[in-house]
Amino acid sequence: MNRDSLLLGVDGGGTRCRARLCTLSGATLGEGSAGPANIRFGVEHSFAAVLEATMQCVVQAKLSTRDLSRMTACLALAGACEPTAFAAAQKHEHPFQKANITTDAHAACVGAHGGYDGGIIVVGTGTIGWAELKGRSHRVGGWGLPVSDEGSGAWLGCEALRRVLWAHDQRIAWTPLLSALFGQFQTPYAIVRWCATALPRDFGSLAPTIVDYAGRGDSVGVELMQQAARHVDELATRLIALGAHRLALVGGLSAHIERWLAQKTQDRLVAPAGDALSGALQLARAAAMSFAA
Repeated sequence: MNRDSLLLGVDGGGTRCRARLCTLSGATLGEGSAGPANIRFGVEHSFAAVLEATMQCVVQAKLSTRDLSRMTACLALAGACEPTAFAAAQKHEHPFQKANITTDAHAACVGAHGGYDGGIIVVGTGTIGWAELKGRSHRVGGWGLPVSDEGSGAWLGCEALRRVLWAHDQRIAWTPLLSALFGQFQTPYAIVRWCATALPRDFGSLAPTIVDYAGRGDSVGVELMQQAARHVDELATRLIALGAHRLALVGGLSAHIERWLAQKTQDRLVAPAGDALSGALQLARAAAMSFAA
């Protein structure tokens, strides 16, 4: 590898995009963040977020745009499991010397287990189970709303609003959580209009409120967290059956969901060794070595 080469790791999630720029020796030169980079909702928008986060790294490192061509990048992007979106991302013009595009779940799994075999369950805006076992990748769930991502922040927000409408129709009793959520909209029609155009990250923005009220013992909040945990347990059960005996929970909701999980799931959990950014940098290094060979 050229000693002047740089490594760029990007974790492009459904809510935000993070980037870290390093030397070949592993020294961090800069970090940056931008908006969501889920390529399922637009490759152009996602790459704009990637470039915005990358340029923050460049500025921190006191480099210039000319140095982008020195970078071997791993762009770990939400939505890259979808073949059409992945193909579009691969064809998209970029300024880097080389760009390896993969999924954010893949990078998170590599980072969580330091490149060794293991599985992860991402519990954030979406949910997905992922395992790296004997050189093969295994994916469970994570197909996106409205047909998948059960137990995620987006799923929680959608299910909570469903129950707000049930309460408005007097099908279930109002609880403090439901009243608080209804107060954000004021009318059921406003909820319906909002849902018609809301993206997963919009639904996910309601998750902190649900977690908060569940912690206070709100009956609907507790019910939703218990249901979310059961969905995560199901992902864990499948990953274990595939041979992933060490599981890490990652994602923005992971710390909040853990206490609701079944004991058999908790018994398999290990603390992640690193995050999706560190995993992306490991993959960027591997790509740089392959490129130089």
